[in-house]
Amino acid sequence: MSSRSSSRGHSVWTLLVTGLAVFMAALDNLVVITALPAIQESLDTSLQDLEWTVNAYTLAFAVFLMAGAAAGDRFGRRRMFVVGLVVFTAASAACAMADTSEQLIIARAVQGFGAAIVMPLTLTLLTVAVPARRRGLALGIWGALSGLAVALGPLIGGAVVEEISWEWIFWVNVPIGVVVLALSLWKLAESRLPESPLDPVGTVLVSVGMFGVVYALVRTTEHGWAGGEVLAYLTGGVVLLVAFVAWEVRAPHPMLPMRLFRNRSFSAVNAASLLMFAAMFGLVFLLTQFMQNIQGFSPLEAGVRMLPWTAMPVLVAPLAALLTARFGNRLVVAVGLLFEAVGLGWLASVTRVHTDYADQVPGLVLGGIGLGLFFAPVAEMAMNIVSRRDQGVASGANNTFRELGGVLGVAVLTSVFTAQGGYGSPQEFVDGLVPASWIGAGIAALGCLSILAAPRRSKEKQDAWQESGSPDAEESPDAGRLEPSHR
Repeated sequence: MSSRSSSRGHSVWTLLVTGLAVFMAALDNLVVITALPAIQESLDTSLQDLEWTVNAYTLAFAVFLMAGAAAGDRFGRRRMFVVGLVVFTAASAACAMADTSEQLIIARAVQGFGAAIVMPLTLTLLTVAVPARRRGLALGIWGALSGLAVALGPLIGGAVVEEISWEWIFWVNVPIGVVVLALSLWKLAESRLPESPLDPVGTVLVSVGMFGVVYALVRTTEHGWAGGEVLAYLTGGVVLLVAFVAWEVRAPHPMLPMRLFRNRSFSAVNAASLLMFAAMFGLVFLLTQFMQNIQGFSPLEAGVRMLPWTAMPVLVAPLAALLTARFGNRLVVAVGLLFEAVGLGWLASVTRVHTDYADQVPGLVLGGIGLGLFFAPVAEMAMNIVSRRDQGVASGANNTFRELGGVLGVAVLTSVFTAQGGYGSPQEFVDGLVPASWIGAGIAALGCLSILAAPRRSKEKQDAWQESGSPDAEESPDAGRLEPSHR
């Protein structure tokens, strides 16, 4: 039996609240990346501490996503959404007040914990509140808001750092968080899976296992991939994740049913999400520093020059909705990953110490088009390929793979960067950035191949599935069968 809302709630208000929450979290990621050089100078941090400013957030985020989604199903999605908002907003204020890199890293970890509760529940709350016939439009708007945050992140981050100070990139979350919290308490309807008991063994195994894997990845820059500490944490994490899979196969009430991965669509969506975020975040981390440290742009100037990449998702989102209606999510997501791969390849081919910005623009535009064709279609695909009772865990799993991809991308591309170049001179920086960019392009291309591994589905079958997507239909026994719902 699937979840029902205690009161249906107004779908428009749910879209507004969840969209604002996604906007806040996505804005925070990009704003922080833009401000890294200013943070490094202000707090006198090393490259490793600078990475941890990003990775402490993504580490906590990746570790607790599955637990956050499961807690929402069990204790109430609105209730846990509110808890996550409180934690995220309070931690943002703590980040702003940090006087040392250690304090900032700890506050960023707490912020990631709050986001791990909020993010998977935005998709679940929205999917439950919006009727199936309008769900594609709602998820498209949700994706566009995420794209808007991506577009404004570097610009806002650059303007705030240059005109005020880096601390205000965190203070900006506080008023947004308070508004979203008030609207959540006022307008969101509660929903839960009352028959979904907790899975404490599975929760511990996946959380500790994810910690081991992600921690190992973020330590590769300092210790190398063959370092003893890295291998120990990586091995331990993998062993615990294997134990988690073995437990979930036999558990009477698993937090992540392994049957979901028997669906090729579910596996393909999560693989594509991991690879896209690895390519995107890994290169943004380095490209932002290249624009400021090598090309000499101020934070605001760098943010403006990133707009051809970051603003394109907002412009492309309406086109993506039209294309998915005509060709289906699978093909549109694949084309988005292909555009991303070509864009990163272009940047790799033109990057020099004295590269003209005009030469970079085509690559930035192509990458931005790729993001715009990816975000909303892949979110809709992730929600539509499972029955309603599995949407909470599906959202948590998809967000986990995304965040793991982000950490993996930063670790892999930074390792390539440090192995081939470094910060010693502009030429050394370029010597590291170019091969890292090519690796990012290859990762995105691999994501394109992975989404094409999902089975095709005819338009007629897709339309019939969507027409039967009412709550009653989705709660039928047939809904539990994981038929791919994309075309």
